[in-house]
Amino acid sequence: MSVIETTKIALDAIWAHKLRSFLTLLGVIIGVAAVIIVVMLVEGFNAYFKEQVADLGSNAFLVSRFGLITSLEEFIRAAKQNKDITYEDLEAILSNPRRRYVRDAAALKSTQGTVKYGSRVLQDVVIRGVSYNMVEIDNVHVAEGRYISREEEQHNRTACFVGADIVKEFFPGIDPLGKEIKLSGLPFRIVGVAEEMGTMLGQPQDNFVVIPVSTFEKLYGTRGSISIRVAAISADAIDKAVDEVRVVLRNRRHLKYHEPDNFGILTSEAINNFYQSVTRTIQIAIIGVASIALVVGGIVIMNIMLVSVAERTREIGIRKSVGARRGDILMQFLSESVTLSTIGGLIGMGLAYLGGRLVAWQLGLPVALPLGWTVAALVISATVGLFSGVYPAYRAAGLDPVESLRFE
Repeated sequence: MSVIETTKIALDAIWAHKLRSFLTLLGVIIGVAAVIIVVMLVEGFNAYFKEQVADLGSNAFLVSRFGLITSLEEFIRAAKQNKDITYEDLEAILSNPRRRYVRDAAALKSTQGTVKYGSRVLQDVVIRGVSYNMVEIDNVHVAEGRYISREEEQHNRTACFVGADIVKEFFPGIDPLGKEIKLSGLPFRIVGVAEEMGTMLGQPQDNFVVIPVSTFEKLYGTRGSISIRVAAISADAIDKAVDEVRVVLRNRRHLKYHEPDNFGILTSEAINNFYQSVTRTIQIAIIGVASIALVVGGIVIMNIMLVSVAERTREIGIRKSVGARRGDILMQFLSESVTLSTIGGLIGMGLAYLGGRLVAWQLGLPVALPLGWTVAALVISATVGLFSGVYPAYRAAGLDPVESLRFE
């Protein structure tokens, strides 16, 4: 028999027992859907994380007291040995006579606080104190007005640059420029509004107020380390700029060659690599669990095919009596098993795509059906059907035609 003919017979047999076939396929459907949806979401998270979360600005990296901390032991060690980052460190980076790859650098401090306008209050607002040149480094863009100026930083002025959520909350339909909001009871005049950034994993990114770092310290105190946002001259020069800054800071701290850094340098690549290593582990674990569903699905398919062989013993005898060869019977039942599992793979793929799109829509993630994993899932599901059908098909092909005809 041809492949087309055996596939047609297999589809007829599956359609004749629709409910049983569907229940048989649940393991394969769940396994394939789980694998594809996990890969879709992980790839979407990785792309989103790289573009939004790990983006430190235009070819920029961050110098802070603590770098990328991945364990409690690492944090305790860093808390003991790492020193505060100071304005003298910032000045040393900018005035370095061997500076070639560092384009600019700016100071940054932040906290959370309450913002008031009239009788209205907005809680948990991110308040950032920055150098005036942060606008050239940060990934925040001006939509209206302007950023903090050099004069406002030098003279501790109460000017502020606000996120879109502040405008929506306090000034709907009103020009916010020139209006005054209060931070810790002190009035700040709005000089600019940032472009809307939306949400990140459901969390708002436009709920912030930027003020001069000098005013920030006047309001919240001078204690504690600053952070320094450093911009390289180009994306290709980031690693060289990091080395340049590391040499300056190590020299200022009189560190010997064998001593580790007592400060942290955080790059977008380091954040992204750490994140991907975590998600890769999660992905492997979930795919391992999903593979169990595929194995269970294969066992169920084998069981149902054995039942099918028992039910169709007389049919097998009739086929053999009219000339069907052993290979024809073997191919018929193998084709039925493979077709059954492939249909389960296709259903699982469709459910995964719809489920992945729904979750991604809720979280605002970029997702796409991964072609490589989709093909792999279909091949795996067909392979599960092939191996699950070998024994039942071999058993059917080995039936004696005379005894099969006597079967009731």
